[in-house]
Amino acid sequence: MLFAGKFQGSILVRSKIEKGWQWMSAGTKCKQKSPLTIGQNAKKVPISLHHVVRAPPPRSTPPTVHQLLRESIQRVRNHVQGSVFKNQSRAKGLWKPSQTLAFGVGAGVALHTGWSKMNRAECKVKANGATRLLEVKKGSDLETNNGEHFWEVLRFLREDVWYLLAAVASAMLAAFINVQIPLLLGDLVQVVSEFTVREHAGNYLDAVTRPALRLISAYGIQAVCTCGYIAILSSVGEQLATRLRTALFTSLLKQDIAFFDIHHTGELVNRLSADVQDFKSSFKLCISQGLRGTTQIAGSVVCMYGLSPKLTGVLVITLPIIVLAGAAIGAVLRKLARDAQEQTSRAMSVADEALANMRTVRAFAMEEQEAALFSQELDRASGLQSRLGFGIGLFQGLTNLALNGLVLSVVYYGGYLLASNEVQAGQLMSFLVASQNVQRSLAAISILFGQAVRGVSAAGRVMEYIKMEPSIPLTGGKCILYHSLYANVEFDGVTFSYPSRPQQTVLKDFSLSCPRGKVIAICGPSGAGKSTVTALMERFYDVTAGSIKVDGIEVTELDPSWLRGRTIGYINQEPTLFATSIRENIRYGDPQATDVEVEEAAKLANAHGFIQDFPSGYDTVLGERGATISGGQKQRIAIARALIKRPSILILDEATSALDAEAERLVQDTINAVSKGRTVLIIAHRLSTIQNADVIAVLSDGRIQEIGSHTELMKRKGMYADLVQRQASHDH
Repeated sequence: MLFAGKFQGSILVRSKIEKGWQWMSAGTKCKQKSPLTIGQNAKKVPISLHHVVRAPPPRSTPPTVHQLLRESIQRVRNHVQGSVFKNQSRAKGLWKPSQTLAFGVGAGVALHTGWSKMNRAECKVKANGATRLLEVKKGSDLETNNGEHFWEVLRFLREDVWYLLAAVASAMLAAFINVQIPLLLGDLVQVVSEFTVREHAGNYLDAVTRPALRLISAYGIQAVCTCGYIAILSSVGEQLATRLRTALFTSLLKQDIAFFDIHHTGELVNRLSADVQDFKSSFKLCISQGLRGTTQIAGSVVCMYGLSPKLTGVLVITLPIIVLAGAAIGAVLRKLARDAQEQTSRAMSVADEALANMRTVRAFAMEEQEAALFSQELDRASGLQSRLGFGIGLFQGLTNLALNGLVLSVVYYGGYLLASNEVQAGQLMSFLVASQNVQRSLAAISILFGQAVRGVSAAGRVMEYIKMEPSIPLTGGKCILYHSLYANVEFDGVTFSYPSRPQQTVLKDFSLSCPRGKVIAICGPSGAGKSTVTALMERFYDVTAGSIKVDGIEVTELDPSWLRGRTIGYINQEPTLFATSIRENIRYGDPQATDVEVEEAAKLANAHGFIQDFPSGYDTVLGERGATISGGQKQRIAIARALIKRPSILILDEATSALDAEAERLVQDTINAVSKGRTVLIIAHRLSTIQNADVIAVLSDGRIQEIGSHTELMKRKGMYADLVQRQASHDH
């Protein structure tokens, strides 16, 4: 992706003065265009450089435009890498040294055509392969383990093994019949060739009928077998794809939250859809056509040897050469196929991210930019697919050329043997048909080769995630009996860094007690680590150091499913609803809840009133992610979803941030009512919502700076009092 410069800085311009040509720096802001006099034609071309660079020494003769731009690029590159930065220091915080530069040039202009007719030239920083997307992992073990993964995928066929064996038997029978057809055809040709004189014509039909019926019967059996194995393999392939998708989706659901922090939804969906589809197609074709082709080749070679060992020797010498050449080309194509599939995943991630955030795209009028980004990623994928297609086509073309040459050699040498009376006409006919069977089978296998390359690569990508084990299991561990659960939560010396950013410590020696029946609030500036506390409480991540305990038991010893499913009610600042009815969205917190319990939870969250105002009430179907209702309504439904499971610990991560003053008051009253007997942890940006909290902790830079009640903290006139004062002045 070409990143447009967003830095303040100077722009290098070059202009003609009386004493000759020299460089000067115009103190204009980035993205402003400054005229540049170029060469003797005095063409004015606007150029902007997106970094401050050091001016070069004066020149006595004007350089060409190409030289000018090339040298400017080199200076910016040097600047980015720090070699020309002030005091020779590294240009930290700008661009990594591995990044390079590229031109964005006006329409109809290419580098090799010269620069004299440019309408616009703009030097921009290009991050190698990096867009707003994270790089898809490369160089993994899959490149060497694709074959192993392929065989692991086949274990999903255990339930259909008898159907698969039936399909294999049908395919082999069809292949065997196909091998017999040249012999039967040769017998028929031999009979026909014997009736060369008119007086024998009366016995012709009697002599021809039997070999003709045998040939027709062979064709009929071959047709039935072909229909049978194709139908069976189609059914088995669909079952295999269903099991693979189920296993992959189940595995993805078990992965840590950290896994989803670094993998885009589009990439995961692509593995569920495109990769499984590629493998299914490869599986069906390779089993049916590959097995049939291999059987026909083996049977035809045996048949041909029985007809003429000399002619068969021609095939035996040349076939291994073709096979070895195919293996060599295949090693290259497998790597190319994987790269092409990964790039397609990146392109799909762009589309998925844009469509999922369509309101944001529309709000910033970024439709053209998103389309351009998608097109750019698709172009890269198309380029890789084209190279893969060329490689496969080259392999098939060379294979067909070799096979046609092989048939021609058989015809030439066979004619010589026929003239020498070493073979009969029927035998030569049978041999030619058998050799054409070998040719067609090898050609079909060469076509399957490209499909097999894609299939093996796809199998590796699918199995990579199916075999992946999460570091935090979904189930397993202790469960505290409900009547014994006090829900006292203790953070003790917690230090934490996100797995995707291990160099950045978010929480530093964080300690906080949350007793039962108390409301504990955490506030502080943005980025202080407030929401991270709730994520650790839910055990979305494990702490780097320290511990989190519930009733004296570390959360790492507790059953995560019990902790999240029955003990903690979590309402975050950006609740996500599903595209189903309001009733089902609330029941998501407790699938066993009755309709009465759903309505009770809605009443507690002050959502019952507006739900009843909808024509369909609780059966109103929401849009994707709840897009058809307001933010405040969405938030109250999310609160009802958390309350329906009657949690002992209630976490509200800025849960009232999307509500207006009246709705906030109603929800706040609800929170006060449902807090009795529960441990409540509130993350708040709006400080007016936590003034009644029992304990308020002020978090900044990953540490608790102040702790106490609202009154106590206001008396101290510290950070909390300053935050309250600034927020009050901002509201007014």
